[in-house]
Amino acid sequence: MIEEFKKFLLRGNVVDLTVGVIIGVAFGAVITALVEGIFTPLIAAVAGEPDFSAIGFTVNGSRLEIGMFLNAVLSFVIVAAALFFFIVTPVNHLMARARTEAPAEPTLRKCPECLMDVPRAAKRCGHCTSPLPAA
Repeated sequence: MIEEFKKFLLRGNVVDLTVGVIIGVAFGAVITALVEGIFTPLIAAVAGEPDFSAIGFTVNGSRLEIGMFLNAVLSFVIVAAALFFFIVTPVNHLMARARTEAPAEPTLRKCPECLMDVPRAAKRCGHCTSPLPAA
């Protein structure tokens, strides 16, 4: 049972998931710092207030905090935009570049007589010794 547990832990997808979660947590801290350190002060410079939590109104004695909702929506949009522009777009460009690279030319070809793999530059098959057509 311990061996099965070891196999489970050392499977590629479990390790990949663990690394992904750890990287995600670390990147979350970077995005939070970006939002709180750069974007929130920019909003304060433009709007005069760094957050909208004071915005609200009262209806029949109940206070509706519209500003808290606006803060949450704005934070979500800023985080989503930061992720898109700093992670998704560069990764998509890298993936597109990797897909457009030409595949390497094969170094082997098949002998027409015995169907064994022989080097592309060979003039005679090393297995059946039949002459090979020019490559």
